[in-house]
Parts: sequence; structure tokens; C-alpha cells
Amino acid sequence: MLTVHASGGARMLHQAVEAAAQAPKPPLVLAVTVLTSLSDEDLSQIGIGGQMQDQVLRLARLARSAGCGGVVASAHEACELRRELGTDFAIVTPGVRPAGAPLGDQARAVTPAAAIAAGATHIVVGRPIIAAADPAAAARAILQEIALAPK
Repeated sequence: MLTVHASGGARMLHQAVEAAAQAPKPPLVLAVTVLTSLSDEDLSQIGIGGQMQDQVLRLARLARSAGCGGVVASAHEACELRRELGTDFAIVTPGVRPAGAPLGDQARAVTPAAAIAAGATHIVVGRPIIAAADPAAAARAILQEIALAPK
């Protein structure tokens, strides 16, 4: 997987897809929509009007039209992304935290089960594993939670 920022625009996204296609084993090009550490208030502060979901959907549509194979987006928007963009489009969800884990800088975090239920094809779990006293046990617990998630 290769991530590029959707806010770079259609031309940049398309060029990234074309360049990736030249690799011997082309990576899946994902467009980062809106960082999971940002809230609606943060969007307003950086000059983006409207609601979070509208911005994520706008950037995801742009990414799809430029040939990207998926997006990086919060599970908060995953249901609507899945409904609008179909099942053959990857949704990689960062900011995933097991129940009870500290949120850290994440404004729109969800549990692994919630991310899968919302339509994420992949989840990103970083600090809850690497900062754990027993990272292997933390990873096993997350895998258990995923296995129990409704599908």
C-alpha cells in the first residue's frame, strides 16, 4: 500500500496511480482523506467549511475518479463511504483503539469491532500495541475482538 494525500488534487492522485502501476508489484494506492486526529472544529480552523463527512466523501470521490484503489478514513465515515463507493474500494481505518484504551490525539477513534462493522477493509492499530507492556498480548486481544465482531 502507498498513501498519498487526497488534498493534493486529482492530477497528483492520478500521477501517483500511474507511477505505482510501473512498479514490478504495484502497490494499492490509497488517498488520505481527513486525519483521524481532526474534528469539525479543526476543519473550520484550517479553512474547510462544512461537515467532516462531506469533506471525507468529497475527497474519496476525487480519489476514486483519479484511479486510487481506496482511501484512508475514519470508521465514522466508513458506512457512507462503503454505500457510496461500493465494496471494491479499500477503506483503511487508522485511529483504532481497543475498548478502554486511551484515545491519545485521536478525535475520531473507534474500536476494532466498530471499524470492521462500519465497513473498514483494513485497520491501523499503533500505540495500543507498541506502547503496551506486552505488545504480543495486546495484539492477540485485538485479534480476538476482531474475530468476535459482527460481519
